[in-house]
Amino acid sequence: MAATAPGAKKRKLDYNVDQTTYDEFAKACSRKGFAPQVILEQAMRKFTQQGQI
Repeated sequence: MAATAPGAKKRKLDYNVDQTTYDEFAKACSRKGFAPQVILEQAMRKFTQQGQI
C-alpha cells in the first residue's frame, strides 16, 4: 500500500485588527476571488523569504 504524504499542519493565529480594516480586506479578497487565509499565508511566506511584504 502506498502511503500519502501528511498534509500541511495548520496554526491558528489570534490577532486584533480594526473592524473597518478587516472588512475592507475581506471585500478586496472576495472581489479578486481569493480567500483571506491564502493571502495571509502568501504574505507570511514572502516576508520569511525576503524580509519584506
